[in-house]
Amino acid sequence: MKKVLIIRFSSIGDIVLTTPVIRAVKQQVPGVELHFLTKRSFAPVLAANPYIDKLHMLDSDLDAVIAELKKEKFDFVADLHHNLRTLRVKRALRCPSASFNKLNIQKWLLTNFKINLLPKAHIVDRYLDTVKELGVQPDGGGLDYFIPGNEMVGQDDIPVSHQFGYIGLVIGAAHATKRLPPEKLKKLVLMIDHPLVLLGGPEDKVTGEMLSAVDPVKIYNACGKFSLNESADLVRRAKLVITHDTGLMHIAAAFKKPIISIWGNTVPAFGMYPYYGRTSFNQVQPYELVEVQGLGCRPCSKIGYDACPKKHFRCMQDISLPQVQSLARQWLQSK
Repeated sequence: MKKVLIIRFSSIGDIVLTTPVIRAVKQQVPGVELHFLTKRSFAPVLAANPYIDKLHMLDSDLDAVIAELKKEKFDFVADLHHNLRTLRVKRALRCPSASFNKLNIQKWLLTNFKINLLPKAHIVDRYLDTVKELGVQPDGGGLDYFIPGNEMVGQDDIPVSHQFGYIGLVIGAAHATKRLPPEKLKKLVLMIDHPLVLLGGPEDKVTGEMLSAVDPVKIYNACGKFSLNESADLVRRAKLVITHDTGLMHIAAAFKKPIISIWGNTVPAFGMYPYYGRTSFNQVQPYELVEVQGLGCRPCSKIGYDACPKKHFRCMQDISLPQVQSLARQWLQSK
């Protein structure tokens, strides 16, 4: 029996993007025992994944985790994070390994000089390259997300006005330059004539309250009221998801939801746009990318900032809300 360890410490979206690797290894390597190492704060993303035999969690003591991992006697490590901490893990385990190529030089060239030498490949396909030597091939199945039964949202937890269908609007993101400003979000919720559920974490609750006050019947603020897995269930129930470049976007793709994806300082060329595998919606592309083309300062970062370095924030301020409104209407009318 082969014993394989996959490592990805963070964050929500990046971990969801590793799920095709998890599934492919478990299904294609005969008799494999599959382990996964992540930060404890992100364990809920994988806790119910049936393809993982054992989940290892990092708090702050990496040495303790390494001591635990050494007892397992792994045959192979797939390092999908590739940083100094994962290097320490691999050196300590002393077994064959393969590491994800983060293409940092190419990303640096794109963010600093707008020279795009990045491959036209999704990050999922690049993740899968790390397990090729195990004989694993892409299965085309897209992303996975499994919600524990006790974290499903009850029907009574959704307003009656939304129980016949709603649009999920993800208002949060890890960095401010990946989020529409509150005033733009306010205009957007006024323009969309359909029940809306606002999705985000506790840090988005105040913005959500401001937006829901615009129309308390049409708009339900779920930010900060539900766990990550419960929020994922709200995504699963949505007719359509409008989202920034964030973890819930990838969870929506895992549930094969149609997505309108709004991009600010980051760009799809980084390879982290919605991923569906070979799934088709009757040959219709299941997502739309909304972004401001032709800005000389974009992308300004591979991750994001707390504020626009140029002070104008045109990558979000110039987003066409009528385009988002029109795309949403088209998706709803196609159902």
